[in-house]
Amino acid sequence: MKYLRLLIGIGSIALTACTRTPTSTPDLSPQSVITPAPTISPPSAITPAPTIYPQSAITLAQTIYPQSVITPAPTISPSSIGARATPIVPPPAIIPNVVPSPAPGIIVPPLPAQVGDYQVINELKQPQFMAQSRDILRAASLPPAKVNFNAADLLIVLKSTRKYFSNRLDSDLDLQREGILGTQGVKVTDILKTLDFMVLTLQQDIKAKRSIRLQDPKFLNTNFRSIQWTAFNPTAMDEKRVRMTKYAVFTHPGSRTPTKEFNAGLYALKPDTDVETIRIKYTKQDVLTNIYEPKGIEFGTVEPLAYLDREGLESALMQGTILIKFIDGTSRFFNVDRHNNIPFIKGLNPTEQKRYWYFKPVTAIKGFGQTIETKISLKPGVTFAGDVLNIGLGRIVVTENSIDGKPQLHMGIIADTGGAFLPNLHQLDFLAGVFDSKDDFNAYIRKLPEYTKAYILVKR
Repeated sequence: MKYLRLLIGIGSIALTACTRTPTSTPDLSPQSVITPAPTISPPSAITPAPTIYPQSAITLAQTIYPQSVITPAPTISPSSIGARATPIVPPPAIIPNVVPSPAPGIIVPPLPAQVGDYQVINELKQPQFMAQSRDILRAASLPPAKVNFNAADLLIVLKSTRKYFSNRLDSDLDLQREGILGTQGVKVTDILKTLDFMVLTLQQDIKAKRSIRLQDPKFLNTNFRSIQWTAFNPTAMDEKRVRMTKYAVFTHPGSRTPTKEFNAGLYALKPDTDVETIRIKYTKQDVLTNIYEPKGIEFGTVEPLAYLDREGLESALMQGTILIKFIDGTSRFFNVDRHNNIPFIKGLNPTEQKRYWYFKPVTAIKGFGQTIETKISLKPGVTFAGDVLNIGLGRIVVTENSIDGKPQLHMGIIADTGGAFLPNLHQLDFLAGVFDSKDDFNAYIRKLPEYTKAYILVKR
């Protein structure tokens, strides 16, 4: 699964498009840990890939940060993860993989070897700005506080993410990117090793019905490098904490056939038609003129899945996943599949966006993935959407906040993304859950912090 969705800040909701792509849910039953894939040597330069890929759908919340408008990409098929462009600046000298664990709460000053610029790229793999890695990442250790998360839910997302790496590492070039963590000596193999170790540890602890070791900061500081992530936002240089916006899956009423109230369609691409031509041919506004309905010029070329009111349609396009409660009493999840290759424009009103997503029915919330069949299965509370190109997919994040002067730690994994996060070195989007209304959602997220201290864990 992949792409855009709606992120919402405290007291206000600002939607932003992203993407996903699932068709069938990966087998999430307990299984033996997948052995790490062979070491992949990162290419010296990123070469252009033939396509722009659909991403996990997510949302941008609150402030929309100004940037130059992205011009529409040329027509290309969506087989891989995006058109790669300018080579990345040669990596700086590398810090050893294993560094001594400092005392809890003590930040180790960056070593000279960390110095080196990093070229930040956008969704189209075009360079956007340079970042100084030593100002963003540094060795640290977790404070002595229990790390909170639902063990069973985290295990599901970890296994699904690891499965995606196993199945797509060769074909999905973005999985081979080290991103800015490469300046810390973190390789793709280190990410695989981290996922494998966490899966095995959780499986053992859950099976033995004992304390979850991944919730013990001593265990984590012993077995993982903890890299503190300081936010870097070229438009807000003073804020060093990572912004934590929130997104959700919303339920909306709908109909399986068009009605006066529900007349905005969700459609699926039909494999027996010229999918690539149809996919990129029309804007969202074109689709809303009923071109796919009985009297429309493209009737029969796509499969109608459901009909919503306009608010429900925009929510589905923004969030990427929607739970529709049909007027016949049934309900079903639907997730974005592929879009029409028109970039999402930051700052533009959602109703004016020309990007349109085609959907497919799914059995779970879906995140990042090249195809709807391979998208990562998500669970609320343990999933973050983030910049998978510059921070990276599958990175384990621990957030730290304070209540009554005591540190509160929470663990999750970056398993989703979207246009709001490409590029974005200062923000994470927390999957809060499934909600019946925006009021319910707002009431829930008021209890969550807007900014957080963040650490990225990498197996030693």
